[in-house]
Amino acid sequence: MERVILGIDPGTQLLGFGIIRVEGKKASYVDMGVLDLRKDPDAYTKLQSIYECISEVCRNYHPTELAIESPFYGKNAQVVLKLGRAQGAAILAAKEFGVSDVTEYAPRKAKEAIVGNGAASKEQVQLMLEKTLGVQLESKHLDATDALAIALCHHFETSRPVAVPKGKGGWEQFLKEHPERISK
Repeated sequence: MERVILGIDPGTQLLGFGIIRVEGKKASYVDMGVLDLRKDPDAYTKLQSIYECISEVCRNYHPTELAIESPFYGKNAQVVLKLGRAQGAAILAAKEFGVSDVTEYAPRKAKEAIVGNGAASKEQVQLMLEKTLGVQLESKHLDATDALAIALCHHFETSRPVAVPKGKGGWEQFLKEHPERISK
């Protein structure tokens, strides 16, 4: 079954998106880009631009899943609020184009999945993406490489044999269902 995963690194100045196609267990690069929102005159125009951009991406690539970076919790609540709005505009656009599976990942989680280090630099993430996907990526698209990392992180997380399906209880549920696996 083919999956098309759209990864988004939401922002109010720059928004990155990355798309991978997964056939079986193999992920391949499809596209990536950056939406520059710095020219938009106000916050509401930025939200409209985000919605229109992600709608166009969905129209062109028909993603089946969305992986989006969650806002990090910093000292400035206004920044988190603005990122949440940007995230909401992107999610709404994807949902309207039939993407039913939406998953959030912390920035550190995506870096850890790609590089093995949650504190990796954007350049380290780009280098590992190039090696993993077998493509050459331009350095000017670091927000897009972050989005691509989020998409690939989602692929890794959902294709691991120990991945917990949504709605399941993790280890507690597993032990409840398999009491014979508990050593005494």
